[in-house]
Amino acid sequence: MAIIDLTEDQLADYDCVREEPADFDAFWAGTLDLVRPVPLDPVFTPYPTALAELDVLDVEFAGWNGDRIKGWFLAPRHLPGPLPCVVEFIGYGYGCGRATPYQWLTAPAAGFATLVMDNRGQGGSLPADTPDPDPDPARGSSASFLLRGADDPDRHYYRRLTTDAVRAVEVARAHPRVDADRVAVLGGSQGGGLALAAAGLTSGLAAVVAQQPFLCHYRRATQATDSHPYFEITRYLRTNPDRVERTFRTLSYFDSVNHAARITAPTLVTVPLMDDVCPPTTTMAAHRHCGAAEKELKVWPYGNHSGGEMFGPAAAFDFLVKHLAG
Repeated sequence: MAIIDLTEDQLADYDCVREEPADFDAFWAGTLDLVRPVPLDPVFTPYPTALAELDVLDVEFAGWNGDRIKGWFLAPRHLPGPLPCVVEFIGYGYGCGRATPYQWLTAPAAGFATLVMDNRGQGGSLPADTPDPDPDPARGSSASFLLRGADDPDRHYYRRLTTDAVRAVEVARAHPRVDADRVAVLGGSQGGGLALAAAGLTSGLAAVVAQQPFLCHYRRATQATDSHPYFEITRYLRTNPDRVERTFRTLSYFDSVNHAARITAPTLVTVPLMDDVCPPTTTMAAHRHCGAAEKELKVWPYGNHSGGEMFGPAAAFDFLVKHLAG
């Protein structure tokens, strides 16, 4: 895979005009106000594993509309609390959703607790642990999560999923083993976009790491790549040319570039230059518009959508240790 977008030198000068609706803040304030009266009702159930040094808990809590969201909570068994915590978000249709606890060992190995949120309806190769009750699936819908509710921000899938992400941070902060002042968010691809969104909607986070984030700069993404998932939008608009502007207006409420503009916590964004899934201009836009006073950009010159390969976790956790430890 060669560079399909811009070179590193060109990216340094790249800036995008944010497509932000005038009522963006009001939309999200209203969304979170709708769910705030619903108790989080977190349930943590011990889960048997061979991980002798970790406490592993099966998690369930009330997300959007009270829907029960699944997850994992892992913490080093013998470290005194309260502990820093990393809330981790998962990629688009990732493998088997939240998968098994054995996939989420890096944060506990660093001495942190971690809460991993499952994505509603995105079970990947197996049925989803967390279903997505949709009262009107036919309205502006398709097989794509990006286009579920494309005609109406109030019904869009990412209104539900983003709300779940904000609630996941609240669940982590409320756990007795977690230091609520040392909570960070982390994710790659869709998980990176959700990390930016949750950070833009949540105050007081200690750090944000978004690795090659998805859900950014949608219009540019459809112009820069033919890869999925963004191609789902392209294909839809190819056969619905009368819905182009309406669709991009709906998506603008869920553009993590707009959420990034509201982030205040220290933030790391990683950009692989050979990423044909999340083109570098889209992820660079999130970094450029990030509102954090302290923000870092990590460029992987030959990285594809897997980012820094085996070096990616080191970059992420070096940043997290800097802001969570002590």
